[in-house]
Amino acid sequence: MSFVNLDHISANPLLPEVRRAMIAAIEHGYHNPSSQHRLGEEAAAALENARGEVAQLIHAEDPREIVFTSGGTESVNHAIKGVALANADRGRHIVTTNIEHNAVIRSLRRLKSQGFTVTSLSVDETGRVDPQAVAAAITPETILVSVMHANNETGTLQPIAEIAALCRERRVLFHTDAVDSVGVVPFDVREIGADLVSFAANAFYGPPGVGGLYVRRGVKIFPLLDGGVQEHNKRAGTENLIGILGMGAAAALARRDLPARMAHLSRLKEQFLRGLAESIDEVIVNTHPVHSLPHLVSASIRYVEGESVMLMLDDEGFGVSTRSACATGSLRASHVLLSLGLSHADAQGTILVSFGVENTAEEVHRFLGALAKVVATLRGISPLCRKSAS
Repeated sequence: MSFVNLDHISANPLLPEVRRAMIAAIEHGYHNPSSQHRLGEEAAAALENARGEVAQLIHAEDPREIVFTSGGTESVNHAIKGVALANADRGRHIVTTNIEHNAVIRSLRRLKSQGFTVTSLSVDETGRVDPQAVAAAITPETILVSVMHANNETGTLQPIAEIAALCRERRVLFHTDAVDSVGVVPFDVREIGADLVSFAANAFYGPPGVGGLYVRRGVKIFPLLDGGVQEHNKRAGTENLIGILGMGAAAALARRDLPARMAHLSRLKEQFLRGLAESIDEVIVNTHPVHSLPHLVSASIRYVEGESVMLMLDDEGFGVSTRSACATGSLRASHVLLSLGLSHADAQGTILVSFGVENTAEEVHRFLGALAKVVATLRGISPLCRKSAS
């Protein structure tokens, strides 16, 4: 049987329609969108068409509020550092949470070395931050609040609309890292009220290496890159036109197919959760039962090591992950899971299972059998399991 990918939070395959759009763009031989002759004008028109598709995906009022980037990491860096540098005369304090992606954490660490201060808030045992705690952390010096929409290790969704409203009342800019939610769940930037939103094409079956940053009209933000006047003077450098056209195609498909995708993925997720509870005991599900992505489950399996589970499942023909792909190689327990109150041992026994549109119920059934077999084998040789039994 073919290998089954159950690690879609790390990467998604290109949809056939996206692949065809990118190949057609390559064959067309588009020129530089900044060139002022006919070939450049054709490229610029194609670029703006893609910008319009992406803007519609998040319901932005003006396509010019979309800045194309090299991916989610750049979008996050641009939002946080760009706002900090542009608004330092108003204040040098930023509020965030303990469960953010490393792109946020390390951007803030860099700003702290430049004299900014950061308040990082705890989450509850379900992985959600209290909006009132965010409001209480805001001071007259606060210029930005950054809270992710969907956590990439648990799938839990944050109450960002409520947080955005509190920020708006206090005239503080609000940024959300929505890399793992835009194109996966409905996202209306006007209803949410965010000032800046980071997202990436690969989350909704577009190409990796291309992303977007929504910047609400009127928001002061410095560019990270100096050079030309591309992206309305917000991001210098010749645009990755082929990737952007792929992102535009993926955005159009996501907008059209989102309800059907969510229904399919939710069915697979529910099937997996039912089977997990029936086949393996002493499992901690870290994903919020209601406020969460439709396709991701974080499960901490007691008395085993998550990496061993992952490697043995690979031998069985299934691909899962143990934590964010961006943190792979770290031997430390996940800061996200520790923030939920898990012990180091339970955090190290965690696997992430994330479904894609091509997965089937039959694959989930086979995966549950393989997972139960692997866990039984590992627990049979685990000193932690023997100690618990005695």
